[in-house]
Amino acid sequence: MAEADSQPELFREVRAEGPSIQLAVETAAAFPYYCDGMSTTQPITILFADVSGSTKLFELKGDVVARQLVSAVLGALGEVAGRHGGRVIKTIGDEVMCTFPTALQGILAAIDMQRRIAHDVQLARDNLAIRVGLHHGDALIEEGDVYGDAVNTAARMASLAKREQIVTTASSAQTTAGGGAVRTRALGTARVSGKLLPIEIVDVLWQDDMSNVTTVQRAIKIDDHIKIAEAKLTARYRGRVMELSPTSPPFILGRDPNAGLQVDAEWVSRSHAMIEYKRGYFMLIDRSTNGTWVKQGEEDELRLHRDEVHLRKAGCISLGQALAVNKDDIIYYQCTT
Repeated sequence: MAEADSQPELFREVRAEGPSIQLAVETAAAFPYYCDGMSTTQPITILFADVSGSTKLFELKGDVVARQLVSAVLGALGEVAGRHGGRVIKTIGDEVMCTFPTALQGILAAIDMQRRIAHDVQLARDNLAIRVGLHHGDALIEEGDVYGDAVNTAARMASLAKREQIVTTASSAQTTAGGGAVRTRALGTARVSGKLLPIEIVDVLWQDDMSNVTTVQRAIKIDDHIKIAEAKLTARYRGRVMELSPTSPPFILGRDPNAGLQVDAEWVSRSHAMIEYKRGYFMLIDRSTNGTWVKQGEEDELRLHRDEVHLRKAGCISLGQALAVNKDDIIYYQCTT
């Protein structure tokens, strides 16, 4: 009896009676890494989904209640993944990582995940939603976990996704030919760490009412490539002039000498902030301890902390301190998009 209990749950289920035997055998064939000690590289779909609105929830509801709600969401996502032949690899905070044998299974699961959360009255009342990113590619599968470039790319897709959005690579979407239920919209290109060139990404359309989205899709397709080609951000700092284009790698601002722009001040983090072109805009992303101050045109000064903002037209950026007390280290920028 002790020997049976030490074996993976999947193979205990195979010995059970009833229709679950066939399901277990099919899952084992699709996911051979269930076997202990195996290490293999194979094409697989990696999906990340995280809960949007959880930070505010912890402030309003308290740790215990908020954690129960987030756990309920992650549990529901795991159930949806299982119905599409997927497997939950791990949960990290308010995020779940799943794998699927094919891109079509992963995308259909992502669609059902969004619908499951969107239709929950309690979650809507608590302003909770999810964002999902996924990618299909070769991954190293070892001891029940997954590693490699496909994982990094899927995580990047999740970071690009907005609330109530599914983002995947165009190459993954193209493998779903024949999956008539899948509709996508081009989002242009994005950079992924470790890849020389930007990759094409798409938005998977999951809403039941697509009338508004279809109109936007047509407008984007007409001038999408023109907008990307013309986009440019020029930054000026202490006599230096730097130009960024949509194909530029993420531009790091910080105290580190290896940063794209070094601002050597004690209140500035080593890798303080980053400017990156994504979803058709130049975005400023704060990753610092003290925050980043931004003033765009005549708008009020904004403090950004572990968040991002769309840079528009012209303005100025101050790392670690408000603009009024940091006049010697202000970065001026101008966008053309």
